[in-house]
Amino acid sequence: MRAVIFDWGGTLTPWVTVDHLAAWRAYADVLHPDDDEAAGKLAATVFAAESAAWLLVRDEHRAFTLAQVLAGVKAPLDEQALLAFRGYWDQATHTDPEVAPMLTGLRERGLRTGVLSSTAWPAAWHEEVLHRDGVLDLFHARVWSSDLEYTKPHRAAFEAAMAAVGVDDPADCVYVGDRPYDDISGAKAIGMRAVLVPHSDIPPAQQVPVDVTPDAVVQRLSELPGVLDRWLT
Repeated sequence: MRAVIFDWGGTLTPWVTVDHLAAWRAYADVLHPDDDEAAGKLAATVFAAESAAWLLVRDEHRAFTLAQVLAGVKAPLDEQALLAFRGYWDQATHTDPEVAPMLTGLRERGLRTGVLSSTAWPAAWHEEVLHRDGVLDLFHARVWSSDLEYTKPHRAAFEAAMAAVGVDDPADCVYVGDRPYDDISGAKAIGMRAVLVPHSDIPPAQQVPVDVTPDAVVQRLSELPGVLDRWLT
């Protein structure tokens, strides 16, 4: 074992159920501050486009970006409006306090650490969040699907994360995530060990039934070093 790679939302950050339509309404309210009807219509339009993009992620594993969603419905890439959108999401971005000591322990064991997340957000948004929470520099590499052609569970996404942390053999990697389909089946299909963090309330539209058994299940991230120690010996 040489590397441990983590999912972001629902894994490094505890799961928070967010109203995606309300997030886009925050965006639309900046563009139409005095027109409730126009703001509501714009929010619904962008929300529908984003939902369709996530269905393609589920079915075809094709990555997308917020910029592509907005361009597809001819909505502006307005900095202040996107700042409001991002601000609405802030409630779901806070890193689990167990992450920093856990990562420090993994690095002390000589393991490389990375992130692989299926996301439409720009990489810079995620990097700023990890920096805010004091864990950015605890990862050797971070890979966001908004910079890729494919998302998890596609093999190419996991290969990109492996390359980023400097590991060639999937058997040398452990992947830690909260989604049985995207994370556990995707990682095991490429030859990685997979650890499930089973606390996320994944929306039904994003779920795919899959017959897969994780190599381990942890209720808290602080349990992970102990699991890995058994595999290192």
